[in-house]
Amino acid sequence: YFETDKDIDASKVIVVGHSRGGKAALWCGAQDRRVAIAVSNESGNSGAKISRRNFGETVEVITRNFPHWFVPGYAAFANNEGNLPVDQHMLLALMAPRAVYVASAADDSWADPKGQYLALVAAQPVFSLFGLKTSLPANMPPNNEQVIQLPLGFHNRDGIH
Repeated sequence: YFETDKDIDASKVIVVGHSRGGKAALWCGAQDRRVAIAVSNESGNSGAKISRRNFGETVEVITRNFPHWFVPGYAAFANNEGNLPVDQHMLLALMAPRAVYVASAADDSWADPKGQYLALVAAQPVFSLFGLKTSLPANMPPNNEQVIQLPLGFHNRDGIH
């Protein structure tokens, strides 16, 4: 629809989601090249968080509690994340060269803010293939401070989910 509406610039579409919606925003951005920016807020496991880090919500927990969100084969990696053929930094990398912003909350260990940041850092090499030289610091920024190295950005606010 956006592409047919003269009042909307379809080249500037942004998808934003929180928690499960954050997972959906990242997947939408990865699948639809018309999305200019994907913003994920506390998407956690199977969103922006590195699954192999095995911290916070795990594949076992998320597939047990929300099996309808995933293909049945994903549950085979419960307590076996080390054997996943892919991880979430690859999902973030699928957005390249378009922008990705990951937001988290310091007291939401279930969503694993550090694991989300590490995924963003690990996605950088794919963005460099497009000539985009990002240089996110190896360590997360302090709470309530954002780091933006276009087209990537991150912040970790005080608070819970």
